[in-house]
Amino acid sequence: MALDIFQEKGVPLDRQVFTWKDLVRRPYSKLDDDAFTRVCVIYMNGIMADALRTKHAIARMNRGLREQLAIVRRIEQFEQTLINWLNPADQTPLETTLGFEQVAIEVTASVALREPDPYLAQTYRFGLLEDFDHLYRYGALYDRLEGKDPNNITQSYTDIIPGRPTSVEHRYPVDDLRRPYDKRTAHPLTKIHAMSITAAENQTHDYYMTVGPFFPDPAARQLYAEIAAIEEQHTSMYESLLDPDESILEKLVLHEAMQVYNFYSCLAYEKNPRIKEIWQRFTDYELGQLHHVIQLFQAAEGRDAREILPATLPDPIGFKEHREFVRKTLNQEEDLASNGPDYVRMSELPRDHRSFVYRDQLNSEGSPSETVAAGYQWTPGTELAARAQRMGSVLAGKKVH
Repeated sequence: MALDIFQEKGVPLDRQVFTWKDLVRRPYSKLDDDAFTRVCVIYMNGIMADALRTKHAIARMNRGLREQLAIVRRIEQFEQTLINWLNPADQTPLETTLGFEQVAIEVTASVALREPDPYLAQTYRFGLLEDFDHLYRYGALYDRLEGKDPNNITQSYTDIIPGRPTSVEHRYPVDDLRRPYDKRTAHPLTKIHAMSITAAENQTHDYYMTVGPFFPDPAARQLYAEIAAIEEQHTSMYESLLDPDESILEKLVLHEAMQVYNFYSCLAYEKNPRIKEIWQRFTDYELGQLHHVIQLFQAAEGRDAREILPATLPDPIGFKEHREFVRKTLNQEEDLASNGPDYVRMSELPRDHRSFVYRDQLNSEGSPSETVAAGYQWTPGTELAARAQRMGSVLAGKKVH
């Protein structure tokens, strides 16, 4: 059922409270819970990290909003804490990484399928194929370091095969910038999509920059460095879709609506009742925050928030597998490149194009993503097969003696 964001007021800010026990809940199970529970937890942690990041940036540039932003931001800090602490302690950083890439693939695929603006939809498909390849490279690393099948984490929802090779994804900075939507004509869903995917990619970049240095394996350290660089490119690409002419308060209202929309989407698909209750609670909290910010917007700008927001939220993001769509996109668009804000086939660019020169210099001493995946091919059940092979060798050895 559609959510009327003007009719539903949510929970007032003064009732949005927490305790330390409330903040630190029992985590999900990395093996027993559905993989999309992990996807939602990782994704919503990114959404809330961006909520804090955005409000901090605005506070640094707007004296009049500082107090109101501080009040909302503190609540969002606690929301993010509760969400992030749902990750289990027995989930290794590399397993969490596999979850990050599954988020990037499945959420971006859902957004690309439903994006009303063809240019933005193309941009999401373009980034999707690169994240798809990242999952393959990290899958190879998982096999290399932990000897396990990445399907343990992705649960066969997502293919683990090469996409647009990571080694060719490196572009000169201006070739990652895109044409922004026009705030006057863009569909509200277009604005929500662009903010959502920007938040998700920014979190991925920050996570890889944080955990990458803690791997002792040299190939792992280099791979995280390489893919973190691509995630910065993706953040630049997606945030450039946002209209820079939107006012600060306009962006703030849209951001709060985006947060409501994403919690509402998780609520629609969550299978774990314990986690579902959290998505319901935070949908109500974010509705309260949205109405608080709407009042600030209308008082300061003398405009009705209905000018920029939909009366009801669009259909939820699909937290489900998009295998056929991703395969079709891979088949048709793997060889795309960007020339400034435009998409072209790689073969159409001259050999001395700035992005090729930039990429060749970066890869001049080798490509970590190619090194890690050399000879790797994912097949279902590889961990069990390897274990059976080891057991067979052990038994054969006993017979010899």
